[in-house]
Amino acid sequence: MPIPPEALEEMQLLIFDLDGTLVDSKLDLALSVNAMLEQMGLGPLDHEEIGGYVGHGVTALIQRALGDAATEESVERGLHIFLDYYRRHMLDNTVTYPGVREALEDLKTRRLAVLTNKPVRFSQEILSGLGVAHYFAFIYGGNSFPEKKPDPVGVVKLMGDLSAAPRQTLIIGDSDTDVLTGRNAGIWTCGVTYGFGAHTLNESPPDILLNDLRELPRLLDGSEAERGRT
Repeated sequence: MPIPPEALEEMQLLIFDLDGTLVDSKLDLALSVNAMLEQMGLGPLDHEEIGGYVGHGVTALIQRALGDAATEESVERGLHIFLDYYRRHMLDNTVTYPGVREALEDLKTRRLAVLTNKPVRFSQEILSGLGVAHYFAFIYGGNSFPEKKPDPVGVVKLMGDLSAAPRQTLIIGDSDTDVLTGRNAGIWTCGVTYGFGAHTLNESPPDILLNDLRELPRLLDGSEAERGRT
């Protein structure tokens, strides 16, 4: 449902997904997956197909990329190869999406955090390398908690960390994983249409749908109260 104006005025904690929401990492992820497949004697995958595998953590990414060749042993080997390659190349082509830096600057008086299923060390290094890590009070990754999104454990921890109630908390992401995380935590949800998981939002519609992250500060400030609502 649309977020009521009074709830928008109360919003204090904004929890952002990383890949597909803040940063366009599709090319570096795809190149790293295909480098892994090549080293394992397998053929490359289309970049768009790999993009559709992103969002559920690195192990799931490798399992899906390996397809019929996925066994416990091959997934473990694939993970090692992928992580080693990605560590060295994760900032070759990755950039913030248009409008992200402006939006974060406009939102910096609120409490901002990142909750992603990507390993936390990589997440911190990417945000630092792109010069935007300082906007976030906390950066949590897929190995920060016993369970990954859509489990609500990370959201619950952030609400405790930053003293925010569920009605004051909004999760922003490009996929159904983020919407389901928000629902599981009892908080508001916001989807972005430009990320590589955006097609999944049709099945799990968020409370707000944005085409550009620069719409978010204006919406929360009340200057675009109607624009951006589903």
